[in-house]
Amino acid sequence: MILVTGSTGLLGRSLTARLLKAGKRVRAIVHQTPVQHEHPLLETVQGDIADIIFLEEALEGVEEVYHCAGVVSFNPSDSSKIYHVNVRGTESLVNACLQSGVRKLVHVSSVSVLDRFKEDGLIDESISNNNQQPVSKYGETKWRAEMEVWRGMEEGLNAVIVNPSIILGAGNWYESSTAIFKKVYDGLNWYTGGSTGFVDAGDVADAMILLMSSDISHERFILSAENRSFREVMDLIADQFGKPRPARYASESLSSVIWRLEAVRSFLLGTKPMITRDTSRSAHAKVGFDNSKFLIAFPEFRYSTIESCISDTCRKLIESD
Repeated sequence: MILVTGSTGLLGRSLTARLLKAGKRVRAIVHQTPVQHEHPLLETVQGDIADIIFLEEALEGVEEVYHCAGVVSFNPSDSSKIYHVNVRGTESLVNACLQSGVRKLVHVSSVSVLDRFKEDGLIDESISNNNQQPVSKYGETKWRAEMEVWRGMEEGLNAVIVNPSIILGAGNWYESSTAIFKKVYDGLNWYTGGSTGFVDAGDVADAMILLMSSDISHERFILSAENRSFREVMDLIADQFGKPRPARYASESLSSVIWRLEAVRSFLLGTKPMITRDTSRSAHAKVGFDNSKFLIAFPEFRYSTIESCISDTCRKLIESD
């Protein structure tokens, strides 16, 4: 039996589908009322990821755990929820895994925990962000969550950590990274000067399965296919949808004004802001990631190109609309 947390998210869905296709029995944790699935190898259980009693029951008969659950939000009003799921949830899961004696845990962290202030070269796995000002509240919680996994490994847990860059795939139009596809589809006309790493959700799932079946432990791996500018990615999305490319440059000074105005608007209307200080900073940051460590460990592995990932994602989103 394999346990998957965050099974309804972009990555969790892709991972679960691959495990089921391979004939694996999967127990999927969901935080809302379980949806009835017809697959005979899939069992869903509802509960709070931070509830250790629930987790110990969910881990009965489980040998392998994929921890994909996490809240991705840069909205200050979501701080308590982010901490509860990302930090408390991981702490409880690590303790439950230690208690249950599972064979191995693969934990999904983020590149946001890595040092983003490297002056030259690409960012690799060697330097944590613990000595720097957190890039965001989300990044801070992912770093704290990762520290719980490292603590578990010191206490005897067999585990490995993956640090994906921005994960692309056909998820919910309004959630996570898939929301950018919706914005471009609706006619987004602004772009920023930032750049970062991007990776296909299916590639991250495949890499996690490889790590689970390997003897590798007490390690972290960046999972990122290519470093691209946000403008390049948005142009590719626009081309696939047959929409105009974003043509107006949003400078850092303009973005700083916009997020402040958006904060006031969202406060007055009681809605979530569409842009925050953290998302504004990230949109203008120019960072790149070194993916060589994983490729050296698994030389046969090949990442999908960003072009093919975006083409496939756009097609699936249109078909499901």
